[in-house]
Amino acid sequence: MSQLFRRKVYSDTDTSTGLLRVLGVWDIVFFGIAAIIGAGSFSSLGEAVFRGGPGVILLYLICGFACGFTALCYAEFASRIPTAGSAYTYAYASFGELIAWIIGWALIMEYSFGNIYVAFSWSDYFTSFLGRIGMHIPDYLTCSYTEASKAIRNGSENKELINAWNTAPLIGSLKFIVDVPALVINGLITWLCYVGVKESKNFNNSLVILKLGVIILVILVGFAYVNIDNWTPISPATGTPSFMPNGFTGVMSAVSGVFFAYIGFDALSVLSEETKDPQKTLPKGMIISLVLCTVIYIALTLVLTGMVDYRKFDGVGDPLSFIFEKTNANVAWMELVVSFVAIVAITTVLLVFQMGQPRIWYAMSRDGLMPQKFLKIHPKYKTPSFATIVTGVVVGIPILFTDKTFILDFTSIGTIFAFVLVCAGVLTLPAKEKIKGRFHLPYINGKIIFPVIFIGGLIAFYYWQPEFFQTLMNWSDPKDGEFRASIFFFILINLILCGVAFIKNLSLIPLIGLSSCLYLLTGMSHENWFWFGMWFIIGLVIYFGYGYKNSKLNKA
Repeated sequence: MSQLFRRKVYSDTDTSTGLLRVLGVWDIVFFGIAAIIGAGSFSSLGEAVFRGGPGVILLYLICGFACGFTALCYAEFASRIPTAGSAYTYAYASFGELIAWIIGWALIMEYSFGNIYVAFSWSDYFTSFLGRIGMHIPDYLTCSYTEASKAIRNGSENKELINAWNTAPLIGSLKFIVDVPALVINGLITWLCYVGVKESKNFNNSLVILKLGVIILVILVGFAYVNIDNWTPISPATGTPSFMPNGFTGVMSAVSGVFFAYIGFDALSVLSEETKDPQKTLPKGMIISLVLCTVIYIALTLVLTGMVDYRKFDGVGDPLSFIFEKTNANVAWMELVVSFVAIVAITTVLLVFQMGQPRIWYAMSRDGLMPQKFLKIHPKYKTPSFATIVTGVVVGIPILFTDKTFILDFTSIGTIFAFVLVCAGVLTLPAKEKIKGRFHLPYINGKIIFPVIFIGGLIAFYYWQPEFFQTLMNWSDPKDGEFRASIFFFILINLILCGVAFIKNLSLIPLIGLSSCLYLLTGMSHENWFWFGMWFIIGLVIYFGYGYKNSKLNKA
């Protein structure tokens, strides 16, 4: 049993020499902005606003808060272990091999499945943009078979999906429905990642500058059309709640759409071996990009909810162009500009995620947990060539038969789980020598502070919302039952953490990061947990069938 939790010891020299170190601080910041400001703002933000109303800005603050403390934990690991692998590498050093495999398997889910959602979003904006300039692609070539089939079964009012099903040609008895733009952009991004990180860096930086410029323009133009009545707690017109129309449960139900926006900063730690002076550069880049993106997201959410009533965002996949349509602000030139830049923005997300996945496989292969073929470095381009091609295939094939909603929830729960283990991992690290120029996570003794913060906050919330605690154990309620059960276990786990913190003098910053990420998991439904569990059962079968016996630590 102890062999399952054998730890790998890393040193400053335990890095690959096959990858080129070409990335500086602002390259990391730009890659962070590229990954974080993309599908989360240009696609999933609309669904989040519909579920939570203007109050979804609170969820962005919660996610930003949780990710901020998590980023500090990532930065601490990056300063100690400057190798590719992200949370997988960090878990290997903290918890041992089995947990490292579980995290690596979660990251495969995060990057691969995340890019499937992003490819679908890119396709939506691309076909929408072409439509606005008078070009039309047949509907059955712009969506997946699963989406069109589900639309027919559920009586959807989405005209494009219904038309795709009704007009699709038959191959035998099967309708030919394929999202061609999603497949094409996946192929092009895979090629770009294959030919080199330097080329990817230059391409990414230029697109990020363009994207930021237009997002600032959206915020400035949009604020001129804001109706502050949309932000009031109670609607003056109807007398019903308008800031959090579905209560805080409704806000938390949007956690998948909101948190999806933040998963990109995890990809930055995968680039350790291609970063110059990673112990110093990587932490700075991660923290700067996270702060900038949180501010941008809050501003965008305020603009969207201020310009348009939250109820109009039901089923809207292009919210930033939607707010400028004729039925809303009626600013035609902005509608066209946003549609074009959304294509640019989502392209940068595809690029960063598609760069991250091969480097996870590369790190796992180096440890013997995956086949050695994934270690192959292209002699000319100095990229993990085989792993990059496999990533393109793994993303491309599911595009044929999956849909966006399933992928969004599936990706978010895996990422939050990885963040939980990173924060917990920092709590297990021994003290290190302070070296000038490197990032050092400040140690604040959480023995007293953390229990006071959590238990004090719990008491304050009880006096503010006593009815919530009176119904806390009513898990059979069809609307709020799952959330109440999740909150119960969240409180129980945190009370245990308070006791451990008191006994072990645990550090406050990773404790808060851990607690915040655990709270985000309370927004996940039982369907999310079911598919999450199925994914890990498959992963464990592969580990015990291949990874355990081929592990380099096992052979040593």
